[in-house]
This record gives sequence, C-alpha cells and structure tokens, in this order.
Amino acid sequence: MSLVHNIRPSSLDLNLLRVFDVLLEERSVTRAGARLGLTQSAVSHALNRLRYMLNDELFVRGPAGMQPTPRAVEMGPQVHAALNQLQAALAPSDFDPATSERRFAVVAGAYASAILAPPMASRLAQAAPRCELLIAELANDVLERTDARRVDFMVGSVLAAPERFARETLLTEELVWVVRSGHPVFAGERIELQTLVSVPHVVIARSLPGLIEDGGERRAFVSRASWEDAGAFEAALASRGLTRRVGVSVPDTYTALAVASRTDMATLIPRRLALMSAQVGRVKLIDPPYESPAVDVSLLYLRERLAEPAMVWMRDLIRGVAAGL
Repeated sequence: MSLVHNIRPSSLDLNLLRVFDVLLEERSVTRAGARLGLTQSAVSHALNRLRYMLNDELFVRGPAGMQPTPRAVEMGPQVHAALNQLQAALAPSDFDPATSERRFAVVAGAYASAILAPPMASRLAQAAPRCELLIAELANDVLERTDARRVDFMVGSVLAAPERFARETLLTEELVWVVRSGHPVFAGERIELQTLVSVPHVVIARSLPGLIEDGGERRAFVSRASWEDAGAFEAALASRGLTRRVGVSVPDTYTALAVASRTDMATLIPRRLALMSAQVGRVKLIDPPYESPAVDVSLLYLRERLAEPAMVWMRDLIRGVAAGL
C-alpha cells in the first residue's frame, strides 16, 4: 500500500507543504530557500521528508531546474489554494500596506510591463515598502495559476475571458508605426501606405490556445496575439491591392521595437511604448495612413477575490497608475 494512504492530518507538518509550494513555483532549491529564509540543506531535508510521506519523488533535477513529477503537478494547485485559505483565515481582516509583507503577482506582456511596472513598483515602494511585486509572462497555464491564487491580476489586451473573471479597461491605446531615426525612406512628415509597405515589417507572432477547464468544457480566453490582428491594416492593403513583406517575426512588442530601431524595417506598436524610445531619439513615429482603431488594455482578476482587502487595495493602486499615464 502506498504511504500516502496512511497520512493523517495530525502527522503532517504544514512547513513541508510550504516548502513544496514555493519549490513548485521557483523550480530551484536555492531560490526557494531564499524566499523561505532557509538553507539549501533545510529545503532538501524538507523535500525528502515529504517524498517519504507521499511515496513520490515530487521533483527531479533537469536542465531547466527542479521539474515536478505528475503527482506534484496534480497536487500543486490544491496545496497552494489550501495554504492561502489557511493564511486568510488566520490573517487580520484588514490589510495594512505599511506593514504587510504580501507578495502581489501580476501577469503582463512586454508592453504592459514596460508601461505599468515602473510606476507600480515606485508606488508600491512608497505605500507598501515590505510588499513584493512579481511580474510574470502570460502563459498557457494562466487560468490554472490564477485559480490557485498564484496570480492575482492579469494586464493585457484580452478579448474574452471566463465568467468568473472581472474585466475592466485600464487604458485605451493608439497604434503607431515605428522606424529608426534617420531612416532613408521615411523622411517626410506624411507617409503614404505605398511607402509604408516598401520596406520589410517586423510582426509580433504570439499565440495562446484556448484553455480547457475541468470536465472538458472549453472556455474562451482570448488574448490579442498581435497589435495588427484587428484587421484594419490588412483591410487597407486589400482595398488598394497592396501587399507587404514580413522581414522578422518576434514574440513580443519590446523585441519588435528593438529590431525596428536598429534596422530599416517598420513595426506597428502602441504609442506610449513608442514614445519612450522617441524621447531619446531612437525612433520616428508614423501615424497609420488608414483608419486604425484604438486598442483597450484590460485588468482581469477573479470576481470572488474582491472580498480580500489586499486585492481591493492593489486593484486601486493599478487603476491609479494607469490613470496617471
């Protein structure tokens, strides 16, 4: 009989589950120890105890760090949610940002990170100096991580989300084309569409498939894969019988900006991000020579978590940062 069947709650050390939970997120004994204030040997000892109790390796070393076994992946969200519920039950009912050591996790792409992370970090340092801000990339398991309370908020151009998520518009962003300063083709102030397609383009090619919920039910979670996927540019090209050539495909907005600023290629990105580079003379901004709709950047979070004072406080901080841009 597997040892896991003989475990009684009274014999389980919750500190072991805390080590497991942090190790599942960090995938590194060193980083897990740093977060927990433990030595590497103490983390390893705790992991070995839990391995013995559950009769499973839980983590095996690999090229990318400590990789969880199927059993660890299966129990991870439940352990994390249970620890959070226990912490919430024991914590004071009010949230005091001046003394709290809470960790806020926000999922954001390259654009949202560049625009929002600096002022968010600044405000957090002033109002909640002992809190930690974690900015993570959007990944295929974002719903699972949010349900498990590993992610507090998502920021991005999200077009659809499951009903359990609240979604509100943080920013409305205009799109502009960007080329390097001193580009030989784009010398004038007014640029025609024919000129725009005379040079290769840098496009953002990122995709996140729909996520399948428990029971096999597919729920729509759609995030904008490219700043062009509203179709306005393609429609303008088709109406005038023009085509464009893609020179480079990149995974994110910041990479597209970096490539355009160092080559003779052009790329379509949000105006606020483009202005950051234009201010130091790296790029030239070109208003689209066609009707280009604005893009909404949204804030998402689980509706049920608005009962948590810390979540309400952080949501208001993010709103304030966005309003100040």
